Amino acid sequence: MGCRLNLAEGESIRALLAGRDTIVVNSCAVTNEAVKQTRQAIRRARREQPGAELVVTGCAAQIDPASFAAMPEVDRVIGNAEKLRAQAWETSEAILVQDIMAVRETAPHLAASFSTHARAFVEVQNGCDHRCTFCAIPYGRGNSRSVPAGAVIDRITALAESHAEIVLTGVDLTSYGPDLPGAPSLGQLVERILVHVPRLRRLRLSSLDGVEIDDRLFALLTREPRLQPHVHLSLQAGDDMVLKRMKRRHSRADSVALVERLKAARPGIAIGTDLIAGFPTETEAMFANTLALLDDCDVVHPHIFPYSPRAGTPAARMPQVAPEVVKARAARLRDAAGARRSRWLQSLIGSEQQVLVERPGDRGHAGNFAEVRLAPAQVGDIVTVTIKTVEDGKLIA
Repeated sequence: MGCRLNLAEGESIRALLAGRDTIVVNSCAVTNEAVKQTRQAIRRARREQPGAELVVTGCAAQIDPASFAAMPEVDRVIGNAEKLRAQAWETSEAILVQDIMAVRETAPHLAASFSTHARAFVEVQNGCDHRCTFCAIPYGRGNSRSVPAGAVIDRITALAESHAEIVLTGVDLTSYGPDLPGAPSLGQLVERILVHVPRLRRLRLSSLDGVEIDDRLFALLTREPRLQPHVHLSLQAGDDMVLKRMKRRHSRADSVALVERLKAARPGIAIGTDLIAGFPTETEAMFANTLALLDDCDVVHPHIFPYSPRAGTPAARMPQVAPEVVKARAARLRDAAGARRSRWLQSLIGSEQQVLVERPGDRGHAGNFAEVRLAPAQVGDIVTVTIKTVEDGKLIA
């Protein structure tokens, strides 16, 4: 469930449990809807495989283990730190969840393979030291901690033998490094990867906090051809008062200026972002500023979320926007974002795109992360195609 980090960790769990009749639900807690979907997945999995062991892990399980242990479908609950340790899967404890805030290391596991995926996901950072008022994830992931560059490079070197594209993942990716000797930055890590893994053809970064994109990382994003022209920024809102109440560290002007700089330096770069509709105290005028941010930041890969109050977070105690208004604003954001994305896809007709072929062999993603349908090809290859048209939100080659 949820983020790319969960996907990366899921591959490690798959390797740890090879050959066992076990279902693992790797949960998400980013919104109340994500928790609801986790519970639905648990019930569905039990119906489909009534005789299998069923274990719940991930952020929702870390934050509220007792509620999942109480579900009749669940055999065990394992925490976010424990799920990556072989010994946790050999015990019979009903609840094995430690204080995530006490964890100081991350990713000693580093998945050996991603045989079911054309791209491989490598965790380089976990946890978050920031406390955005709407977010419960730090309580599921703990404080920020980084994987030493040597371990990352070793893993990418191995994965590059069978994967043309690597995605670096983390909870707060741009906070990589301060906890390591010498306090390296994410930009320095990317530089080292590109130098020491010449076989790697494509490198992609997951969500970035724009306020932490320094000059080194900016130069790589805009000049390095192996770093894909796709930047997903964690913007969350387009109104300064809302951003302040979210306890974000950037202003609206900061976001617009960053995107303008990125587009000026690399015109074809595609911008994605997360936006929350209906945050507590949001007025219609505040929402209008977020709606306008789609155009002002040229967003073509939108992730729109209706605000969901998470128990224990400061935002849950703020004056709430009426649920029907939240829902309507999220729908308006999605409609506007969808229209922008459609125009962008249309603008790519006639262009040549480098596409990583994914299963089942007739689809993949371009460097700008547009989805492309193409003639059957070998999964894992990178092919050059000319875009002919757009159908159902997909580029057709």
